[in-house]
Amino acid sequence: MLIIRTVAELRAHVRGLRAKGHIIGLVPTMGALHDGHVSLIAASSLRATSTIVSLFVNPRQFGDASDLAGYPRTEEDDAARAQAAGAAVLFAPSVGEVYPDGYSAEVRISGPLTERLEGAHRGPEHFHGVTTVVTKLLNMVAPDVVFFGAKDAQQVLVVRRLVRDLNLPVDVVALPTVREADGLALSSRNVRLSSADRRRAVAIPRAIAAVVEAYRAGELDVPALTARATAVLADAGLTAEYVAIADPATLEPRAVVDGPALLALAVPVGPVRLIDNTLLSPVLADSPVPALSGAGRTGGYVQQVPQSPEKG
Repeated sequence: MLIIRTVAELRAHVRGLRAKGHIIGLVPTMGALHDGHVSLIAASSLRATSTIVSLFVNPRQFGDASDLAGYPRTEEDDAARAQAAGAAVLFAPSVGEVYPDGYSAEVRISGPLTERLEGAHRGPEHFHGVTTVVTKLLNMVAPDVVFFGAKDAQQVLVVRRLVRDLNLPVDVVALPTVREADGLALSSRNVRLSSADRRRAVAIPRAIAAVVEAYRAGELDVPALTARATAVLADAGLTAEYVAIADPATLEPRAVVDGPALLALAVPVGPVRLIDNTLLSPVLADSPVPALSGAGRTGGYVQQVPQSPEKG
C-alpha cells in the first residue's frame, strides 16, 4: 500500500490507474480506524479495483478547539488496518496541503438540511466544513464511488445533496452502522471513553431499543417515543443534546410516526459526544431490534437512504 501526502503525487498516481482502466473507490476518514471503516474499505474493494483511503482530521468541522485537539491520531495503526482491509493507497495530507496559506474558499449547503439536528447543536459551520473538505477530497481523488457509514445519517444526506447540487460525477454509497457486542455504535471517539463512561454509553443503544420496542408495540406519538429514550438515558445518568424523530430525507420534525422516520440522538458521555440513529419503519415488525445487533453486526437506517442510480 502506498502512503501519499501531496495532491500532486495523488493525482499522478490516479492518472496512472485510470490509464489502466481502474475503477477508483474512496473511503474518507479522520483516522482512528475501526471495524466500521474496515467494512467501508472491504465494500470498496468489491466494487472498485483500487481503493484510496483518506486520513485527514479536518479542523474546519470542529467548533470546539478542545475536541479537535483531543481527537485520536493513530496513523501507523491506521495504515496497517487500511492495508489489511484491502486499501491500495492511504492519502494522508497535512493541514497545509489541504488548506494552503491564504485559503479562503468554502462550499456551503444552506437550509434546513444543515441547520437541524447536528447543525443546530454544533453550528452550521460544522457542515460547511464537511462539505468543503468532501468537495476538496472528491476533486483531489476523482473517485468513481465514495463510501460513508450510516452512523452519521445527516452527513450522508448532506453529502448526497452536495453531489446532486454540484453535479459531481461520483456515486455515494452508505453502509450500515457497525456495532460492538453490547450494541454501542463503533466510533473513533469511543477510545476516549473511560471504563465507567464506556459502561454508561451502552444506554444509547438501549434507548434506541426502547423506542423501537414501543414503536413495534404500536406507539406512534413522537413525544411519547422520545420520552422512552430520555428515560433510559436518565437511568444511566445521561442527558441527550437531542432525541429527534424526523423525516429520513428532509429531517423535518415529525409529530406522529405515520411513515418511515429517522430516530437520531446525540449524547455527551463524559468528555465525548456520541451520535447514533436508526429507522422507524413498518419492516421493524418482523426484524430484530437493530440497536442490539451482535458484535461486528450492523444496524441503522442505511437501507432507507435514497440511492441515486446515476453519478451526480
